Amino acid sequence: MTTPRIVVLGSINMDLTTTTRRLPEPGETVLGDSFDTAQGGKGANQAIAAARAGADAAFLGAVGDDAFAVDLERSVRKAGVDVSGLRRTDGPSGIAAVTVDRHGENSIVVVPGANATMSTLTDRELDTIAAADILLCQLEIPLYTVVAGAVHARAHGTVVMLNPSPVRPLPEALVDVVDVLIVNESEADTVGGSVLDRIAHVVITLGANGARYRGPASTFEARAPRVDAIDTTGAGDAFTGALAARWLQAPEDSVRWACAAGALAATRRGTGASSGSRSDIDALIANAARQ
Repeated sequence: MTTPRIVVLGSINMDLTTTTRRLPEPGETVLGDSFDTAQGGKGANQAIAAARAGADAAFLGAVGDDAFAVDLERSVRKAGVDVSGLRRTDGPSGIAAVTVDRHGENSIVVVPGANATMSTLTDRELDTIAAADILLCQLEIPLYTVVAGAVHARAHGTVVMLNPSPVRPLPEALVDVVDVLIVNESEADTVGGSVLDRIAHVVITLGANGARYRGPASTFEARAPRVDAIDTTGAGDAFTGALAARWLQAPEDSVRWACAAGALAATRRGTGASSGSRSDIDALIANAARQ
């Protein structure tokens, strides 16, 4: 199996996670059951998921000069991700305030911090993107930086994968260079059918029901293995990172495998920490096949 070189351009945060029996209504205070801090950020999460799934993954992002920065860098490096391109900036690192209820549903508020300083790409970062097989982006850093990275990737033959979250209207320059779009159903509605139709490969995640794929040569739905979910916070990022790690295989194989990776992550608490290894994902698929 070919090992792809994946560069993830995106965010890294410290997640401040509270668990509670139910999510509060607007203006309501509820008692929490536990509190934890852990690495998060969609970019770093997806880089970790790709590395654990067997890819050669590098991360381009930024941390601040606060107490969170050292722990954030260490957690990504420990997962096997190349962090030589991680920037250190003045000011706070990004944070995400996460609340998870007893059913595993969540609500999240993100404060960008150092992620917002990713306003341009250096020559070294551009060279890293050009040398990759796949560039994977989200929308938690400035949009114009994502566009610049994606345009540069396309110009050098690097596959551009985009997970447009938090979702917003996509500029024409970005739509024109995206090869693979990964969205959930609500994101797909926001992006719009006219945009989806212009992108060669579209993967729509369906939560516990798996994912739907539409490509130049085929359309199919892939089911996810049934699991007892305890925290869905990191499932989407685990899916996306695993999809990138497997993308050089056939689309049906990569999407089905990514569904298993997302399901596995839902059985674990946390975001970056919840993604499984290649052997973990294979084991879940094998166990589901026996049932």
